[in-house]
Amino acid sequence: MSSLPVDRDKDRDKEVSVEQVAADLRALGVKAGGVLLVHTSFKAVGPVEGGPLGLISALRAALGPQGTLVMPTMTDGETLYDPRTTPTAGMGITAETFWRQPGVLRSGHPGGSFAAAGPLAERITAPQPLSPPHGPDSPPGRVHDLDGQILLLGVTHSENTTLHVAEALARVPYGVEHPCVIADGDGDRARTVMIRETDHCCRRFVLLDGWLRASGQQREGAIGHAHARLCDARAVVTTALARLIEDPLIFLCPADSGCAECDLARASVHAG
Repeated sequence: MSSLPVDRDKDRDKEVSVEQVAADLRALGVKAGGVLLVHTSFKAVGPVEGGPLGLISALRAALGPQGTLVMPTMTDGETLYDPRTTPTAGMGITAETFWRQPGVLRSGHPGGSFAAAGPLAERITAPQPLSPPHGPDSPPGRVHDLDGQILLLGVTHSENTTLHVAEALARVPYGVEHPCVIADGDGDRARTVMIRETDHCCRRFVLLDGWLRASGQQREGAIGHAHARLCDARAVVTTALARLIEDPLIFLCPADSGCAECDLARASVHAG
């Protein structure tokens, strides 16, 4: 895959039309009729005609009626989750707007939910195990199985949830438990359970940039005003899995770096 360098910084305040964003997406390589998992920062992309809804319209236009759009809608897990009402936590205004639209389905994981719209939305948002939240049998795992694409729109691989799928497949030795509120019994009561996941700061996920660029498996260019990365989910998992087999701790910050999240993950190796 080649790069498509476009610099729009000089027109940073100019509103980009929905049609232009859709054209940018097609030029980058978004597949009509495909499955597209999007992690995005609207602040980086905008201003876009119609705001976040305009960006969503452009994404769906690029995919076409047979395409399926997927976004993370994760929550803090501190209150009882209702896919119809619980707001996202730290996912950005585009994802928060997307799951509230008519016809969009949202998965039922109490902390690691995703939303999807399109012909394969029901399959992608089907029930999943509590742990791991982002393993093979989860929305990003299903996007991988469906040979979908990943679009990082104004964000980096640090936000690429599919890398947790690779960690699960590699059976990395680290894992951290987090409390999460779930419904108890008939749903009238709530209880807190501990959910184990491959959690760390994720900053070293950016290593994927170099690995994918070296193998020509990442396209880059401008979408609106944002720098975007587009890659196949299977390429991400295959590439990361090969590195994790060589070094299971490659995505953790060095022990002397002062990263508390990675130190906690590293400590879990010894505790196990």
